[in-house]
Amino acid sequence: MTNKRVLYVSSEVVPYLPETEISSMSFEAPKMVNDRGGQIRIFMPRFGNINERRHQLHEVIRLSGMNLVVNDMDMPLIIKVASIPKERMQVYFIDNEEYFKRKATLTDEDGNLFPDNDERAIFFAKGVIETVKKLNWAPDIIHVHGWMASLLPLYLREYYKDEPLFADSKIVTSVYKQDFDGNLSEGMLGKVKFDMSDAQEVEVLAEATYTNIMKVAVSNSDGVIVGSDDIPEELQAYLSSLEVPVLPYQDRESFGDAYYDFYNTQVLN
Repeated sequence: MTNKRVLYVSSEVVPYLPETEISSMSFEAPKMVNDRGGQIRIFMPRFGNINERRHQLHEVIRLSGMNLVVNDMDMPLIIKVASIPKERMQVYFIDNEEYFKRKATLTDEDGNLFPDNDERAIFFAKGVIETVKKLNWAPDIIHVHGWMASLLPLYLREYYKDEPLFADSKIVTSVYKQDFDGNLSEGMLGKVKFDMSDAQEVEVLAEATYTNIMKVAVSNSDGVIVGSDDIPEELQAYLSSLEVPVLPYQDRESFGDAYYDFYNTQVLN
């Protein structure tokens, strides 16, 4: 992996959000690659409950300023950046006041999913891709963590399919245990098809469950990593039907060599 470029795109990363399976692995995996001589970039949403002063976030003016279209609306993109202490790793934050200013991540104080989570996911996917284009940083591998980031494989494979910067990029999606019950917005399919009416395998988003969203992600990936030991049975069965390599669940203590070998021997080859 020496000098290989790995882009990590996650819904949550420690130390910026509380420690979970996703946020921990979204820190540990890039640290592992960084320690072994790879080049890494990390992206996550700038949720409103992230303390900007404590974590020393600052806006990157040269990357901010463009508008992204989400469901026929122009939404301003703001890019912020911070460095993880002692790790020589930078994290880029995708921000927009309408979508990410609220002092919460994915649910309100009663535990209800925000009704615009689908639009936030679309904005996040587009924001990451447009920012990487501005950086002119072509990743060898793009590793996606968490359902908020899971539209990125679809957008890369369809909406940005003619973008030369990503022509040789391989996509890996980590699948974790079910993160929410019920559905996202009933209009999610229409919002995705607004961008790419001919995209394959998106009709399942008419019922935007966790499992269906992840099905779209993994079907547009070059490799899949099982990130939890208890993912939904329907999703496990779907993974078994794919013609892409799947790495079984690895615990946090022993994942390093397994991920490293998977990247090298299953994804890049």
